[in-house]
Amino acid sequence: MHQKERIDEILKILRENNYVDVKYLCDEIGYSKATINRDLNYMVQQKMIVRSHGGVELTDNNDIVPLRFRYHKMKNEKKRIGKAAAELVKDGDTIFVDLSSTTEYMATYLVDKKDITVITSNIAIVAYLSEFSNIRTICMGGEIIESPSMLGGDLCVKNLMEYKADKFFFASIGINDNGEIIGGEVYNLLLNVMRRNSDMTVYLVDHEKVNLPGKNVLMTANDVNAIITDHKFTDEFKKKYGHVEFIEV
Repeated sequence: MHQKERIDEILKILRENNYVDVKYLCDEIGYSKATINRDLNYMVQQKMIVRSHGGVELTDNNDIVPLRFRYHKMKNEKKRIGKAAAELVKDGDTIFVDLSSTTEYMATYLVDKKDITVITSNIAIVAYLSEFSNIRTICMGGEIIESPSMLGGDLCVKNLMEYKADKFFFASIGINDNGEIIGGEVYNLLLNVMRRNSDMTVYLVDHEKVNLPGKNVLMTANDVNAIITDHKFTDEFKKKYGHVEFIEV
């Protein structure tokens, strides 16, 4: 296979998956890591793709990255953000947790809390936290909207409406210069019900998701109480959203 053919195949894979790691490309195309890396370096020079932390995505990609790759993308940053988010949870709290990979990292820092209730439609979080007797876990049910563990749909939203929470933690595709929080359309109603039924809304976002364009606006910075991030937002942005607590990690 010539380089042009490999590049065409890489582009096809990226259009199907939005974001992949190098190992996945090697396995799918059947070439060595050295060869694929040479192809990727050329594609970066041509501004066809963006590389970060072992992964690859199209330069114009604003879609949801498949879950199997999101776990590894910005992993260290997500851990720091998740730890800071967990520190906002007090003993006795009831919290909503969304379906993102970032909040899955957050869940690992909740295990020492006392008498908290975690309400989510993320099966992976439910399965993990249910092993700890000090944490009550409630799964919203519904249909699989993102394999293998993300539940949503009308039944999930209907169940969610029956609950109230002290705090709501969520992540998304990103946030743009106008303070618009961008996400997948399938999550609109689900996340906004969580927001409306919570006393405090906390947005988790790493620096790679800041200043991204996007079509579907979930909510805006006006709708959140705190933003936990490793990004240095400008003073102008912070002033514009003066009611928001910016927690930098």
